[in-house]
Amino acid sequence: MSANLIPLLWEATLQTLWMVAVSSVLGALGGLPLGVFLATSQRGELLGAPWINKILGLVVNATRSVPFIILVVAIIPFTRLIAGTSIGTNAAMVPLTLAAIPFIARLVENAIREVDQGLIEAARAMGATPLQIIARVLIPEALPSITLGLTLAVVSLIGYSAMVGAVGGQGLGDLGIRYGYQRFMPEVMAAVVVILIVLVQLVQSLGEWIAARVDRRAPRNRVL
Repeated sequence: MSANLIPLLWEATLQTLWMVAVSSVLGALGGLPLGVFLATSQRGELLGAPWINKILGLVVNATRSVPFIILVVAIIPFTRLIAGTSIGTNAAMVPLTLAAIPFIARLVENAIREVDQGLIEAARAMGATPLQIIARVLIPEALPSITLGLTLAVVSLIGYSAMVGAVGGQGLGDLGIRYGYQRFMPEVMAAVVVILIVLVQLVQSLGEWIAARVDRRAPRNRVL
């Protein structure tokens, strides 16, 4: 591989990291509260709002059912409205964030529903309000599962960030397509794949480590 391509790989890696980092943060900011609400708003639950729950559930399911590459193309007018353009790193963050929010919401919902209902009933018996139960019981108990869910979301976004290269997004996917595919440079494609694998492994390992650290049920020597 030519030494001239190394700066391009470095720049593309930084672009991918930037896209994934920003969309992960924005996705978590939208997905976490949405997931908590979905997990606590069915009939008879803490925030009991079944009709709103059903409507939001339909929206989440509809968004998740659309293949990512189709979502990117379908929301190009919205992307232009938000980012001022439909190509480049900033534009790619819009579909990445929209894909991340419902994905994270469902992961958070599932994590919270796994919490022992006896803990909720005990907190209710002690006079805790719904918001107190959510903040002091549900979220702390579900935190390891939420952390693993966020890790899965970030890993998925790394893959999605490569897809946006096919429609004008920058980053490793764009570099692999322009050089590895269109210019018949398999060494570039191989380098892009290796970098993506390394990024996924690093994110997965970090997420599992954090999940073990925040798991109050785990013995301390398990996470050392």
